[in-house]
Amino acid sequence: MTSATSSSEVEPVEPQSLKKLSFKSLKRALDLFSPTHSHLAPPDPHSKRIRTTHKVLVEYGGIKLSTTQAPRQANSAAQGQAQPGPSNALALLGPGDSKDTQKGGPQNALVVGPTMPSTASNDRGFTGKSTAVISASSGSSERNLSTAALMERMPSKWPRPDWHAPWKNYRVISGHLGWVRSVAVDPSNTWFCTGSADRTIKIWDLASGRLKLTLTGHIEQIRGLAVSSKHTYMFSAGDDKQVKCWDLEQNKVIRSYHGHLSGVYCLALHPTIDILLTGGRDSVCRVWDIRSKMQIHALSGHDNTVCSVFTRATDPQVVTGSHDSTIKMWDLRYGKTMLTLTNHKKSVRAMAQHPKEQAFASASADNIKKFSLPKGEFFHNMLSQQKTIINTMAVNEEGVMVTGGDNGSLWFWDWKSGHNFQQAQTIVQPGSLDSEAGIYACTYDVTGSRLITCEADKTIKMWKEDETATPETHPLNFRPPKDIRRF
Repeated sequence: MTSATSSSEVEPVEPQSLKKLSFKSLKRALDLFSPTHSHLAPPDPHSKRIRTTHKVLVEYGGIKLSTTQAPRQANSAAQGQAQPGPSNALALLGPGDSKDTQKGGPQNALVVGPTMPSTASNDRGFTGKSTAVISASSGSSERNLSTAALMERMPSKWPRPDWHAPWKNYRVISGHLGWVRSVAVDPSNTWFCTGSADRTIKIWDLASGRLKLTLTGHIEQIRGLAVSSKHTYMFSAGDDKQVKCWDLEQNKVIRSYHGHLSGVYCLALHPTIDILLTGGRDSVCRVWDIRSKMQIHALSGHDNTVCSVFTRATDPQVVTGSHDSTIKMWDLRYGKTMLTLTNHKKSVRAMAQHPKEQAFASASADNIKKFSLPKGEFFHNMLSQQKTIINTMAVNEEGVMVTGGDNGSLWFWDWKSGHNFQQAQTIVQPGSLDSEAGIYACTYDVTGSRLITCEADKTIKMWKEDETATPETHPLNFRPPKDIRRF
């Protein structure tokens, strides 16, 4: 009995027609399978026009309304209606109005007139300023509201480069029997040494370019050289995994530093402490005590060959660049990485520290970049691309930076602005192949007035500034960049 009463109390199902049910099913299927499902609604042209008008008004509200033109244009656009108070009207001329100059004075300017908002109500009850875009002719309503004519041309804030005299080759020294891979200048500025693929180190007189001495001892090409400013020592490193200390009073090797597992590609001396830094193909930068020959640290963290290193007296005391396209700054006390710069996309084969500023530059095949020290903040890219592998770079105190490429190109840059003011191309010595035009190492002398480059045609070339050049004979062709890449 109870079951019968309960079944009778169940609410009756609302009768729905077959048409209604089929419409429901169709709507559900459309929601599921429609290609515009979850798409945004189509843009509303009216709201877009209001938004554009507001942006134009906010951006160019500071341009004054011309004294006689704007009221006349506003009146013609309003077509006899009452003027609704002061307005911020943007008057745009149509294509046909420029010919009609005899009617109302010159009509070839776009005018925006900002005025103070009105406090009193006008005839139609509106207060404040109007935000209408008024076309000065009825035929120009579909015209694109381009605001390029209103934009004020801002002066570039990019620093203008200093004028530098162009550099010229004044001496070619040949004496090595293989590629010349490394160079270092004596702190007294009287001689310099070069290391070569012929496994010798040659010492040359800087003034005359004459050979003074040849040292043998390595069994592979010599990739790195450094001369100590505190001792009579010269240090060399090569592809034979050896790092040697030469006593220049006896002209022989007095110490060897063993530990690298593969070829040693770069070498640097600390300016204040008696330590030596070497980086090589084993992806490690090793820190050596000069006197005891002990390895102090193995700065490991790079994923590929360490091919450039420089040191400074304050933190970060060691900066390394690698084929893994990163630059690492190291804490020398703990042997740990302080900072890793990942701005480059290709191998960082060369770095150069500015002799005066707290900054350095690094070069790879994609770009030459400038960074601050000690924080490693990225300044900017140099304004041109050398489009080659850059093996070496150097900076002097006048702010002339030079980069040497694998194709024999020698480019000179203004450090401050990044402007490339000279593009020189080295000439191979007679008997060499054109493909042997490659620059492997370069350095300035102590004064920064002479440049020494070591090349693939087995020569050493010396460069100096052209004394006859003036800003009139070699004018500065500089255009500030419109958009500088910030990465």
